[in-house]
Amino acid sequence: MKLIKKIIFWKLSLWFYFITFLRNKFYDFGLLKSYSFSTPIISIGNLSVGGTGKTPMVEFLIGNLEHKYKIGVLSRGYKRKSSGFILASLKDDAKSIGDEPFQYYLKFKNIMVAVDEKRKRGVTNLINLGADLIILDDAFQHRRVLPSYSIILSDYSNLFIHDSLMPSGTLRECKSGYQRADSIIITKCPENLSKNEMKNLTSKINLKSNQHIFFSKIIYSNHLISKTNSIKISNFLNKKVKVVTGIVNSRVFIKYLEDKGLVVSHAEFSDHHNYRDIDLIKFKDEIIITTEKDYVKLKNFNLKNLYYIPIKIEVFGQNDLVKILNSKIS
Repeated sequence: MKLIKKIIFWKLSLWFYFITFLRNKFYDFGLLKSYSFSTPIISIGNLSVGGTGKTPMVEFLIGNLEHKYKIGVLSRGYKRKSSGFILASLKDDAKSIGDEPFQYYLKFKNIMVAVDEKRKRGVTNLINLGADLIILDDAFQHRRVLPSYSIILSDYSNLFIHDSLMPSGTLRECKSGYQRADSIIITKCPENLSKNEMKNLTSKINLKSNQHIFFSKIIYSNHLISKTNSIKISNFLNKKVKVVTGIVNSRVFIKYLEDKGLVVSHAEFSDHHNYRDIDLIKFKDEIIITTEKDYVKLKNFNLKNLYYIPIKIEVFGQNDLVKILNSKIS
């Protein structure tokens, strides 16, 4: 049975290879048109289906560039209950614009956040509204808009060079697609990643002369945040907690909590899950810890002890990255 499954997956991956290969070649040769804009555009994406840390990377860019630019963040708003172009406002929530855009909207007050399944239209509308820098969230495969600078992310524990096309692996397109990126950032690296290992990984990726590579790690807050207060994680030492996640890869998140001495029971849902009362009724009275992305959806439920952990990323050599970005988009 396993052999049959492998053969089926291999054949499906082969078909997927031809489809994505031809689509990219159509764009490369101009048979499918890409549109460029005079306003600078930074694209954040990945070769895999998700779980590489795009959301904290978008927030990293906002935090480092919002003092200089009027930023417009554009997402398709995955799994939202709406369609068309929407500029985030007070009337919106995770259902109307998607969990990640809603998180950006709540967190950053001096930027515009919009969703549109048609990226070209969305970019045009944000520019007309006054944005002088566009950040495209999860747009590496959306080639209709030509970015000024393109960044792809790859999880340290599942590097794209060791991965394969769906459904055998998690790649959305051929590995060679990385050559379209201006920078590659290896995310979720261990704390003790050595310079020798960075050099070794860099040599395996085989960068083009105009490409840059950076490495980053996740920084977790030492505090849990609720609607009303902030509590040190150490206060939950040896306590049983229910961890609720609807993300692609919760491995690092769970490990962090366990390393902090929490007794974790994990309720795992699919990525971008739209929570319902029935999903939560079994543990609504327990101490619940979740991700910030899930929190924006869970906070409106009747959960007495709901907390999330703020995270950010630290890019090794981040001053160099910001300097490169400023030189490319100025």
